[in-house]
Amino acid sequence: MAFVTRQFMRSMSSSTASAKKIIVKHVTVIGGGLMGAGIAQVAAATGHTVVLVDQTEDILAKSKKGIEESLRKVAKKKFAENPKAGGEFVEKTLSSIVTSTDAASVVHSTDLVVEAIVENLKVKNELFKRLDKFAAEHTIFASNTSSLQITSIANATTRQDRFAGLHFFNPVPLMKLVEVIKTPMTSQKTFESLVDFSKALGKHPVSCKDTPGFIVNRLLVPYLMEAIRLYERDFQTCGDSNSGLGFSLKGDASKEDIDTAMKLGAGYPMGPFELLDYVGLDTTKFIIDGWHETDVKNPLYQPSPCLNKLVAENKSGKKTGEGFYKYK
Repeated sequence: MAFVTRQFMRSMSSSTASAKKIIVKHVTVIGGGLMGAGIAQVAAATGHTVVLVDQTEDILAKSKKGIEESLRKVAKKKFAENPKAGGEFVEKTLSSIVTSTDAASVVHSTDLVVEAIVENLKVKNELFKRLDKFAAEHTIFASNTSSLQITSIANATTRQDRFAGLHFFNPVPLMKLVEVIKTPMTSQKTFESLVDFSKALGKHPVSCKDTPGFIVNRLLVPYLMEAIRLYERDFQTCGDSNSGLGFSLKGDASKEDIDTAMKLGAGYPMGPFELLDYVGLDTTKFIIDGWHETDVKNPLYQPSPCLNKLVAENKSGKKTGEGFYKYK
């Protein structure tokens, strides 16, 4: 009888814990850039009410315009046979997004705060420390960082148990993956709430501990860096140098051949140099520099002279018109 009672109590305890999971309905997204706007869009499109926050009304107007353009593309494909329903989908989604320049004034009634601002630990810490004073007790905080340690950000708050990583991928409306990062202090309730939220967005969540780069970037960034090293060994120049020969006699292989080899040999949709230019050379440099500072002896984290040179020359890829390749 005692055994049955214990089993019953465990069952009741488990059910109660599960019932206490936060069902996210109201979301505050901090940062109106590409990632923040994308997160706001998918949240609003799946029935959540969203407040999108950034520093100025001009930034927010640009974000809202980008979201509308993206939604119209989605609607055109999703409602190809019913344009009227597509238009209603766009309007309904947009009506679920409001904007604000004052984060502290809007977090008091939100279930989840997702931060997608500049990859700077000090700036993130200052933001979360401030929001922690105004957010409701139940509110979960999450960072979309791709390279910083979640624990270091969470330590700026008093809610380490309600803090986790929620790493989306660009472009957010199209990419299905979300990495849910659980720190040693993140509660199971918080973790499960974020997994459920990710699924509600139509995403496929995967879980990872708070390790550098999580899963994707931990594998991807060293691969990209090794491609650069393969190209730059004994190289005197880097970037878009056209010899007219179609191949290079310096380095171990040309960037063009490396890209072609990985697309045709490994089945990748983009070669490493094409991907580097798409992601942004400055972004990759920021990540690898941060990892190098934490583990200077790790050969995977060694900086690249070629990458440093291009970033110093403001050649960060597609967004600046030139990186490893030139773009018109």
